[in-house]
Amino acid sequence: MKNSLETKLGYFVFMAVIAAWAIVETVGTTDWFHHGYRVSALFDTVQDLKPGDRVKMAGVEIGRVEDIQLTDTKVKVTLKLRDTAIVKTDSRATVKYTGLMGQNFVAVEFGSAGAPKVKDGDLLESVEQPDLSALMAKLDGAVGGIQNMTKAFSGDDIHNLFGPLGDFFKSHRDELAATIANITNITGQVASGQGTVGRLIYQDQLYASALMTVSNLQTASDSANDLMGSIHLIVTNASAGRGTIGKLLTDEALYHAATGSMTNLNEILFKVNQGNGTVGKLINDDEFYKNAKLSLQKLDQAADGLEDQGPLSVIGILASPLGL
Repeated sequence: MKNSLETKLGYFVFMAVIAAWAIVETVGTTDWFHHGYRVSALFDTVQDLKPGDRVKMAGVEIGRVEDIQLTDTKVKVTLKLRDTAIVKTDSRATVKYTGLMGQNFVAVEFGSAGAPKVKDGDLLESVEQPDLSALMAKLDGAVGGIQNMTKAFSGDDIHNLFGPLGDFFKSHRDELAATIANITNITGQVASGQGTVGRLIYQDQLYASALMTVSNLQTASDSANDLMGSIHLIVTNASAGRGTIGKLLTDEALYHAATGSMTNLNEILFKVNQGNGTVGKLINDDEFYKNAKLSLQKLDQAADGLEDQGPLSVIGILASPLGL
C-alpha cells in the first residue's frame, strides 16, 4: 500500500513538472532547455519588449529574448539563439509586434549569402520601428486638423470665398456666353477641317511636304556623311603617303628637292636684283635702256621712210646689194 501511494505521488509530481514546463513553453517565458549562443542589439526603444519574447527569422522562431538593460543612451537587448539558427554578421534586428494588441518579438533578417556567421557575444545592427504611440498621436493631430478645416468652411465662409466669383459670372454673363460661343465655333471649324489650323490638322499636303522635307534632309545628311567619309579617306591616304598629295606631303626627297629649287631661285633673284648676269643688266642697266630706246626710235624712223618711198623703191633698195 505504501509503495503504491509513493509511486502515485511520484507520477503526480513528474506530470506536474511536465505540465508546468509545457505551460511555460506555450506562454514563452523561458528558453532554459535549448542550447545556443548569445548576441545583442542596441535600440532607441523596445516597444514594451520583455525577456522571454520570441526571436524570429522569416516568421520562424530561432530563439528568445534573454535580457533587456538600459545603457547610457540605448537599450541593450540580449538574444539567446539556437545552435541551428544561422545569423550572419550583416543581419539586422528589429522589434516588431504581431498586431495592435499582439505580443512583441524581435525579427532578424537573413543577411547576405557570403557574410560569415555571427559568434557568441557579437553585436547585431538594429533597425528602429516607428513608435505606435507617436503614430497614433500624429494621426489624432491630423484628424483634429481636418475637423478644424471643415469647421472653418461654414456657410458664411464659403459664401465669402466664392461670392465674388459668383458676382463676377453674373455681371459678365453675356460676355462669357459670347466667348463660349466663339470657342465652340472655332473648335467646330477646326474639327471640320476649315481654317488654317483645321487644314494643318486634316489635310495631307502638309504631311506630304513635311515628309518630303524630312526625306530631303535625310538625303542631304547621307550625302554629307559620304562626303565626310571621302574626306576622311583622302586624309588617311595622304597621311600614309599614298597618292600625289600624300607623296607631296610625306616624300622627304621631294621636300629636299623643293628646298634646293627655292634656294637656287632665291640666289638667281638676288643676282638679278644686284644687276649681275644678262637678265640683271637688262633690268638694272640704264645705259642699255637708253640704247634700246634709241634703237626703237631709229627703227620707227626707218619704217616711216620706207613707207614714203613706195613698194618699188623698197624693192630697188633691197635688190641693190644683190647686184640686180
